[in-house]
Amino acid sequence: MRFVRYGERGAEKPGVLDKAGQVRDLSSVVTDLAGDVLADLPEVDPESLPLAEGDLRLGAPVGQVGKYLCIGLNYSDHAEEAGMDIPKEPILFMKATSAIVGPDDPVILPRGSEKGDWEVELAVVIGKAAKYVSKEDALSHVAGYTIANDVSERSLQIERGGQWTKGKSCDSFGPLGPWLVTLDEVGDVQDLALTLDVNGARVQTGNTASMVFGVAEIISYLSQMMTLHPGDVIATGTPPGVGMGFKPPRYLQAGDVMELSIEGLGKQRQRVMRDG
Repeated sequence: MRFVRYGERGAEKPGVLDKAGQVRDLSSVVTDLAGDVLADLPEVDPESLPLAEGDLRLGAPVGQVGKYLCIGLNYSDHAEEAGMDIPKEPILFMKATSAIVGPDDPVILPRGSEKGDWEVELAVVIGKAAKYVSKEDALSHVAGYTIANDVSERSLQIERGGQWTKGKSCDSFGPLGPWLVTLDEVGDVQDLALTLDVNGARVQTGNTASMVFGVAEIISYLSQMMTLHPGDVIATGTPPGVGMGFKPPRYLQAGDVMELSIEGLGKQRQRVMRDG
């Protein structure tokens, strides 16, 4: 099934897509797509639910995110373009949950930003708590998958000292969605095509088959050091074609439009704006 959260920011309602791609209101079944609901997502006939009314803006398809975990340099060809070695273990950094916005909300570059960048990524949403899980059991803890744009400010990330987190966590730097797609609809999660266009020109093309560490291995690895809770999000890395990999580098400007897609998971579209 393909679940959504729709409505005004901060007041999103749960929904599900019907066969025609229309949003059906799921409020009579669950109050939100968050927390323990994700461990047992409702199985309903979307056609039996009323069509959604009002503001059909799509928000992030999961609410009350506790942790936003990100895996760096997880595509061998992206590590190469970044001039870095392929990691021997997953590289982990965090993204502030306050960065999360809907899939089509604007991305706002912070004051002084000079090196805003894009990153299309497969995102995993945890459904059941995971602690010390095996690789073989890891996917049973997944509620579903969605698209993430791991927007980055490279000068904050790389040139200003400290960890990557501060270059990843600016307000609006975490578009998620449009849908939360359950495992049965995704198929082989290690064979999904990813793309990202800027102003209509393709800049990123990849496939999850090129991951250094697959989804199951990432979940198992992280669960050895922390409990993964329902609603936690894991962004699993990006293929080559990010702005800092261009020669010369190419960075986001106000007015740019990013369009992202992952096979079976839908599309995102964000217009870039500048704060102040």
